[in-house]
Amino acid sequence: MTKCGDMTGPVTMQSVAKAAGVSPMTVSNTFKYPERVQEETRRRVREVAAELGYIPNHAAGNLASGQSRVIGAVIPSIKNSSFYKYVRGMQDAAAEDGYELVLKLADTKRHETAAIRTFIGLRVAGLTLVGKEHEDQAVDLLRKTGVPVVETWVHGDPLDMAVGYSSAAATRAMVDHLVAVGCRRIGFVGYAGDVAGRYTERLPAFEQRMSEHGLAPDLCHLADEADGFGAGPKALEALCRMDMSIDALLCPTDIVAAGVLFECGRRGWKVPERLAVAGWGDYEIASEISPQLTTVQPNAYEMGRGAIEMVIARASGLEPEDSVRNTGFEVVARASTDNAGSDAA
Repeated sequence: MTKCGDMTGPVTMQSVAKAAGVSPMTVSNTFKYPERVQEETRRRVREVAAELGYIPNHAAGNLASGQSRVIGAVIPSIKNSSFYKYVRGMQDAAAEDGYELVLKLADTKRHETAAIRTFIGLRVAGLTLVGKEHEDQAVDLLRKTGVPVVETWVHGDPLDMAVGYSSAAATRAMVDHLVAVGCRRIGFVGYAGDVAGRYTERLPAFEQRMSEHGLAPDLCHLADEADGFGAGPKALEALCRMDMSIDALLCPTDIVAAGVLFECGRRGWKVPERLAVAGWGDYEIASEISPQLTTVQPNAYEMGRGAIEMVIARASGLEPEDSVRNTGFEVVARASTDNAGSDAA
């Protein structure tokens, strides 16, 4: 029997058959009609398939050319407009080159792994994932199959390729903006629990930048990501208990920031005179709410386009100019931070 470690090139049904010492038909039956295969043989075939990273080809009958024109995209949410812009960017770039984009939602690592297995089984030309926090078995599978994969919303150290921006750099830029408009007791709201790196890298950057400005970095609150708008009032209440002289608040999303604006209205606080409020994501609500929200604009559309361009280049046998593409960000200054501190309590 061939050693699994000796296999090179794409893992096929024939590769598994040779390594397991059985016929290709036995491999096919193991996955399609397991009742037709003896238990010991099924076990051996599945063990070899797992070691090689083989996934049954669900689309074999539809890919006579051997070249898939489908790209799989796994996203954790469609609740905010940043992801909408990101998906539109992917869709537009795929269509321009004659590819189809197929989406799967996965709000947990386990769901993401299942989505990855499905897409590999469909023999997609490549995959895009959000973030770089994956289950070990997902990472192992991606490495064994060699499918082109782009991790998005990140800016370095990719599994294969990456496109995104630095949340830490954006945090520092927003602190600079708030300091420039006169804020000194700036509060930070993050997320508690097992959240993506694009959230966890912000707090250290906030603390560092505040210290560099000679300001206290101690007004920090970690909210529950599931609270949505409700996280804003809870965060403001918690931070006011720490220091009633708080004069600005940097929120993890525009949704949380909008919740803070609603709470300020209930308290009769003027924004930004009493409290400057900054969000993140440049969601549709940021420019529609009153006052309009200052926010971090992550160039989501460009990120989506970049991810697809990198997948298509790799699928076409080319190497992208860079395995990591920085799409940058912009601090969009709006009314929620203008004239901050002019009427501080």
